[in-house]
Amino acid sequence: MEKQIIARGLLAGAVAGVLAFVFARVFVEPVIDRAIAFEEAAADAHGGHEHGVELFSRGVQGNIGMGFGVLAFSVAMGALFAVVFCVAYGRVGNLSPRMASVLLAGGMFLSLYLIPFLKYPANPPAVSLDETIRQRTLLYLMVVVVSAAALVAAVWLGRRLLDRFGAWSATLLALVAYVLAIVTVMLVLPTIDETPENFPADDLYEFRLYSLGAQVVMWTTIGLVFASMVARLLGERSGRQPASISV
Repeated sequence: MEKQIIARGLLAGAVAGVLAFVFARVFVEPVIDRAIAFEEAAADAHGGHEHGVELFSRGVQGNIGMGFGVLAFSVAMGALFAVVFCVAYGRVGNLSPRMASVLLAGGMFLSLYLIPFLKYPANPPAVSLDETIRQRTLLYLMVVVVSAAALVAAVWLGRRLLDRFGAWSATLLALVAYVLAIVTVMLVLPTIDETPENFPADDLYEFRLYSLGAQVVMWTTIGLVFASMVARLLGERSGRQPASISV
């Protein structure tokens, strides 16, 4: 059963990867081209920077490179999503496979992307300094780990408070605890602002908005496609009660 569920997660991830790539190719890639043009113009204005030899042209990078990267990432997220579904289904609430899939996709989008994005949003080329890439990467990954752990802890807390406070109050208390933990992390970690002078504000805004949109497309597709397939696999229409999946 677990292998069948993970296979469906991989397939959902592949479908999501294709749609996310199409979205990114249409909306994100033109902004990247403008950011690279700004970077090259700024370098030329400061003494004629010698451009290194590109192993791949922009056409290859923006099509094959981006397509492969988005697809590989999406398939990996689909597999992770399926594994988490196997662990959580039947153990966290009396939810149908469809509802569990949709809520899980929303939770993973929130904890793995949206919360880290609010603290360290995506930047196009020419916005960030090469010498701070290690620091930015470590800080971003730290927020991802803390956000995911805090969400798991909030779900655990909600389950512990369920019998004492009821479903509504327990959920609200768990949500408040999650928000407080995330706000604390946001305040403690340093802010990184490396946007160069005169960089077009519209390009920065559009890049971040469309990057967020690509993730929305990916996680929405994973949740809905997986929900449809896993509901048939687990026999949701037969009216059976959710049962835990052995892992």
